[in-house]
Amino acid sequence: MRRLSTVLILTTLALGLPLLATAQDNDVDKVNGSVQVTAGQRVGNVSTVNGAVHIADGASVRKASTVNGSIDLGDKAQASELGTVNGAISLGSGSRVSGQIDAVNGRLHLAPGADVGGKLSNVNGAIVLDSAHVAGGVSTVGGDITIGPNSHVEGGILVDKPSGWFNYNSHTPLVVIGPHAVVQGTLEFRRDVVLKVSDSAQIGPVKGATVVKFSGEMPTN
Repeated sequence: MRRLSTVLILTTLALGLPLLATAQDNDVDKVNGSVQVTAGQRVGNVSTVNGAVHIADGASVRKASTVNGSIDLGDKAQASELGTVNGAISLGSGSRVSGQIDAVNGRLHLAPGADVGGKLSNVNGAIVLDSAHVAGGVSTVGGDITIGPNSHVEGGILVDKPSGWFNYNSHTPLVVIGPHAVVQGTLEFRRDVVLKVSDSAQIGPVKGATVVKFSGEMPTN
């Protein structure tokens, strides 16, 4: 046994791999319960059914997913991908998701300084950016979208049309682009929306909607 451990250590060193990789790559899989990743902890894939995923400040995970539960990513925490079915997703200040964030029937909220390297999307539920950055575009079918003051979106915005009974939603989405926000790329609307854009915001071309300009922090009505 001791000889085997020595061989494994020597092999790891020869390949230039970190000795802590195995400990950091452990997955967490649970059913009917919440998962807590403690502050500063580093784990692999985290998933649960009928429970929430709480990722504390400064923690790091690869992929986090849940069914019938929310995901909270703490301040300065990191992940490669987040996904929920019937649950909200929130990102704390200065947090980072390198890939996509996807929710079905769930609210998405990005706190100041949060950064998403991929696409931010849901089917139903509000999407709110608060001085945050999304590199891969923002999309929804039936949710309201608020690109808050000083936020930055690359890849445009898409509000898609409902398809089939599962995606049916009679609500008319409200899309607000706040003061000094920047949306690069096309803002495309395949269904009726109300689009309100601050007079200090910068946006790309608009397809399928009429821009209503407003002054101040937020539209008055």
